[in-house]
Amino acid sequence: MTHATSLPPDLHQWATRHVTGMDTAIVTDASWPRGDSRVWRVRSDHGEVFVKLYPSTEKYEREVKGCEHATRALAADEAPRLLASDPQRPAVVLSALPGRVVRGLPLEPTEEQRVHRLAGDLLRRWHDTPEPISDRELQRIMASVTAQADEAAVILERLGDELSPAERDLVRDAARDLPGLARVLPLAFRHGDYSPRNWLWDEAAGHHSLIDFEESAPGFAVEDLVWLCGAAWPTRPDLRDAFLTGYGRLLSSTEQRALVLLTARLGVSYLSTGLTKSDTVLIDRGSTVLKHMVRTPR
Repeated sequence: MTHATSLPPDLHQWATRHVTGMDTAIVTDASWPRGDSRVWRVRSDHGEVFVKLYPSTEKYEREVKGCEHATRALAADEAPRLLASDPQRPAVVLSALPGRVVRGLPLEPTEEQRVHRLAGDLLRRWHDTPEPISDRELQRIMASVTAQADEAAVILERLGDELSPAERDLVRDAARDLPGLARVLPLAFRHGDYSPRNWLWDEAAGHHSLIDFEESAPGFAVEDLVWLCGAAWPTRPDLRDAFLTGYGRLLSSTEQRALVLLTARLGVSYLSTGLTKSDTVLIDRGSTVLKHMVRTPR
């Protein structure tokens, strides 16, 4: 929920140089409650923009790179445009887009299917627009998958008794098979957080768009489907069908197996963290994802 506020003084001074009418603008805090970045909606007589402040230079650089990628991959009204940036703060000014965040919208099933189909189409165009991947980036990608497999093995050793036999087998598969699968998975420039909280839907125009690029980076295309695989598709196979229709192709058997194992690794990580911190939300989330993945074909 947004509420009236003001920018930090130094950020306000910087934004004034880039946003016309800043001194009389209405500023509201649009940050996610659990996010590290801060986001403000700025409405002036000259229009609306967003000012975003990052907790690290890495996230700032990823947002900037994501905006640059979006200008090549998507239409002008499908992603925010970078209006100003400062790596020293680090902060950006982004153009505003029409629509509301999809997460939490009370959509009828048919309309929700349409949103997911359009989301699939947008992601395919995002993935199909190439970016160079350096040897260093490739090493980072492979190291990330190895680290996820190692994490699954450690959690399995520690929490094996908390899992059902089928769940133990699934997590064991993730620990054993993910590094090998990674060697043959298609690479792409990932959005990194492709979920309805970063989709905008303009109901009147029937228009879908995408925000928040601070997790964007080269990686495996299938990684952008992990949230959907764990949270949306198990109970709404119609949304999976709609999304993949928009995406324009079915997943290969290798991609499907990797997707289930990556999602199971995330689920058991939620569970482990939840048990360590006595966080019932994470415990429930992790348990639910694992139960879903056990029943998902791989």
